[in-house]
Amino acid sequence: NCMIDLLGRAGQLDEGENLINKMPYEPTAMSWMTVLGACRMHTDVQRGKHAAEQAFTLDPLNAAPYVLLSSIFAAVGSWDDAAKLRKLMEDNGLKKQRGCSSIKIKSRVHNFFVGCDSHPQRDEIHAELQRLSMQMEEA
Repeated sequence: NCMIDLLGRAGQLDEGENLINKMPYEPTAMSWMTVLGACRMHTDVQRGKHAAEQAFTLDPLNAAPYVLLSSIFAAVGSWDDAAKLRKLMEDNGLKKQRGCSSIKIKSRVHNFFVGCDSHPQRDEIHAELQRLSMQMEEA
């Protein structure tokens, strides 16, 4: 998957897909998700559709291919296709997982979720992020 990702990031989507097709074993959903991510980066709708179909087949309970393909549709202004895909995702009972970051400090793991301000030290964290942001702007 690393090679597929490198090729995809470099815009060599043909080569990435060819690598998948030439592998001596069956590709995984992650292999196709990697291609799909590159298709999103380079707004390759047709290849994105194909990669998403492969990922849907290999991992039908994963919402990520729906989200990525919907993103591709939105990026090219195909709002109806994006909405249909989101509806299909909903009809299949799939939900997009919230983004999450974790950090371990002194043997304790702190989790941060998109849209959640429940961390007990959120005010101090936001103040530090603001300070760092200003410091980066000055640099």
